[in-house]
Amino acid sequence: MRMREVEVDPKGDINLNTKEIPNPCIIVISKDKAKMIELPSFAETTIKTHQGKVVRVKWNEGEDF
Repeated sequence: MRMREVEVDPKGDINLNTKEIPNPCIIVISKDKAKMIELPSFAETTIKTHQGKVVRVKWNEGEDF
């Protein structure tokens, strides 16, 4: 699974050390949940939402020739 849970404390805060985060990546926050996704070298990443919630993260991967 590509998406890793990011800990959200009871107050709703996220504490991250940027030196420990893979680069490049995105952090998606939706409805009290947070997940981190490392981005592939060659890809298009689409984040789909429905009724104000993230429902899907999709990769269309490829490689330059």
